[in-house]
Amino acid sequence: MDESIERYILDHIDDEGDYLRALYRDTHVKLLRPRMASGHLQGRMLKMFVRMIRPRQIIEIGTYSGYSALCLAEGLEEGGMVHTFEINDEQEDFTRPWLEGSPYADRIKFHIGDALELVPRLDLHCDMAFMDGNKRNYIDYYEMLLPRLPSGGYILADNTLWDGHVLEQAQPSDRQTIGIQAFNDLVAVDNRVEKVILPLRDGLTIIRKK
Repeated sequence: MDESIERYILDHIDDEGDYLRALYRDTHVKLLRPRMASGHLQGRMLKMFVRMIRPRQIIEIGTYSGYSALCLAEGLEEGGMVHTFEINDEQEDFTRPWLEGSPYADRIKFHIGDALELVPRLDLHCDMAFMDGNKRNYIDYYEMLLPRLPSGGYILADNTLWDGHVLEQAQPSDRQTIGIQAFNDLVAVDNRVEKVILPLRDGLTIIRKK
């Protein structure tokens, strides 16, 4: 996105607030891959999707610094819950204080471990899911989540344009690009769902279970 257009958009949408702004800054100061955080625009969009869909339970795969989990929780109605899963246990010391110190701490359960193992073990179901984990495993996440959604439930999958690499012939060693391409190809022909890709940041696929 052109920087001037992005600036215009940010000037004409809801403010992210001081807490998220501070988290985003701390993410850039202390973490190695700050671009992985959702940020202002995507964060407001995630909150808006939650307001529109009105889920009671959300599963997020890939917590990272907690920015997206906080935005999802912000949109929930009273009694709603975000279950967010982070496989990298070294991330916990940074992320947990931000989640537990937020105004939405009572709406977030932070799980450390592999979502592919923990979600079935906990027998979690959801009305909405946000996939932003290991791109190699997107198909596995998708097939795990879909039976746990009701008809009319949603999966939002991040990074599905992958900096444009989805248009390229991936090298055999580039498992992340191969994973995203395979996921996109699968969803495109999956008659169980309706789907659309938004060219927001790195691509966001909106999937609705029929």
